Amino acid sequence: MAPSGCAPHHWLCKGTMLAAGLLAGFSVLSLFTYGYLSWDTLGSSLEETQTARAELGEKPEASAPTSQPHIVFILADDQGFRDVGYHGSEIRTPTLDRLAAEGVKLENYYVQPMCTPSRSQFITGKYQIHTGLQHSVIRPTQPNCLPLDNVTLPQKLKEVGYSTHMVGKWHLGFYRKECMPTQRGFDSFFGSLLGSGDYYTHYKCDSPGICGYDLYENDNAAWDHDNGIYSTQMYTQKVQQILASHNPRTPIFLYIAYQAVHSPLQAPGKYFEHYRLINNINRRRYAAMLACLDEAINNVTLALKRYGYYDNSILIYSSDNGGQPMAGGSNWPLRGSKGSYWEGGIRAVGFVHSPLLKNKGSLCKELVHITDWFPTLITLAEGQIDEDIQLDGYDIWETISEGRRSPRVDILHNIDPIYTKAKNGSWAAGFGIWNTAIQSAIRVNHWKLLTGNPGYSDWVPPQSFSNAGPNRWHNERVSWTAGKTVWLFNITADPYERVDLSGKYPDIVKQLLRRLSLFNKTAVPVRYPAKDPRSNPKLNGGVWGPWFKEDEKKKKPGKIKGENKQKKNKKKKSEKKGQSLNCRLHLAGG
Repeated sequence: MAPSGCAPHHWLCKGTMLAAGLLAGFSVLSLFTYGYLSWDTLGSSLEETQTARAELGEKPEASAPTSQPHIVFILADDQGFRDVGYHGSEIRTPTLDRLAAEGVKLENYYVQPMCTPSRSQFITGKYQIHTGLQHSVIRPTQPNCLPLDNVTLPQKLKEVGYSTHMVGKWHLGFYRKECMPTQRGFDSFFGSLLGSGDYYTHYKCDSPGICGYDLYENDNAAWDHDNGIYSTQMYTQKVQQILASHNPRTPIFLYIAYQAVHSPLQAPGKYFEHYRLINNINRRRYAAMLACLDEAINNVTLALKRYGYYDNSILIYSSDNGGQPMAGGSNWPLRGSKGSYWEGGIRAVGFVHSPLLKNKGSLCKELVHITDWFPTLITLAEGQIDEDIQLDGYDIWETISEGRRSPRVDILHNIDPIYTKAKNGSWAAGFGIWNTAIQSAIRVNHWKLLTGNPGYSDWVPPQSFSNAGPNRWHNERVSWTAGKTVWLFNITADPYERVDLSGKYPDIVKQLLRRLSLFNKTAVPVRYPAKDPRSNPKLNGGVWGPWFKEDEKKKKPGKIKGENKQKKNKKKKSEKKGQSLNCRLHLAGG
């Protein structure tokens, strides 16, 4: 089990807040009717409310600082490693650049290669192999969700007095009401349940004829907010509303999971202004979407300052996985893309911005993984991590804030036993230790090992986006004629994964294969049930939403394909809980 963290950081008590206590009865007028809420309008409404209360003889509430920091976690969707100004992008991101420059840039930061896995690991602090979500993502028609016996980050924060709110994309399953965000620790939820959808209409088709509406407020379809507002702006308005109406004397946890810059590639017209010269239409649209996202984050930051949260806040920014080049994203100079275990799929843009940081304006090159936010934030919130919660994350606050060494020395990127097997993989290729046909990836110290089929493996330079349509002529292609199923890289010396060292250091390969084997012994069965026809939105008022009912299960046992399999998986999971391995592996040259 990873360490649950050191004692609460009492120095946080010294943080001062802006004297701007909010009135509990304040109401933001028609946020979702008039598009982006202007600060003049919002400020005027607040001042009028304050004046009215003063005339009634009411005194404004005092703003006494809480020792617990306000936590804002912003998760972008499919943002490529290069797609931020400070990584050399041609796309302008002045807000992200400024916040990162004033905070701590995470330059050895890892997530998972797809949406559901990153979100599940953030909210539980556990690797995919310990939740059963190690394969692909949760599909809209699957009777599947983040297992209910997993304690979530918002649940732990609520235990110590936090108000918890989620705005944006959930993508952790919804087939049962118990799977919904409001049942997993959030006081409120406004956003989408699926992995993608139209940015304006909020409709999603999973397949021909299987289409539905996907915008929720708490547990109900948010038809009242269906005003054709672009989702990035709409979500930001909701965040402004939450901050304006909450009392900053009480700690708040805001999880903002933007839909951008995931496909479909859509953006309001004004954001194309600076990118008319980008010939590649996908890259141009992507740039406009990212520009809108950057502006949205600026407005979130302004709201934190205006309403008295900022001085005692911690803002964390992260992408959920690498970019998708065919959809405009760039991971250059890293190899691979979203959906792969090459660095381009899992090494992410990330930073922490906070007045509470000790080493502001610094660069963190220590190993950090998305599972680390769970114990880190609970410790900062002065919460307790139960001893029976077997985490894969570490408390890395001192690493980020003070520049200390990271307690993390390894990352299990994943083991996916049901992904398409590599044709040439075998136990023999894995020295009898591991079947190299299985897709897996692990990092230990400087070394990274991949087996099986790691996914799309090209390097995609900026020149690939120079033409009007997708162009792979500039890509550096990799020949698979050798039939390789094992790769070893020294990521510190070779972050671009150009020099395979598996033939030169077979002993290190064996040690990492043994490490994979040890992790695999703690894995729970994969949860990936077949689609359920009852999920069709036509049977649910045209809305994507919970469809599974316990009474139907009792009446028709075993009728739903995949349901019995899921029940067996759940039983096995309860019998064999995953355990983290935190022993250090000492490797030659590592």
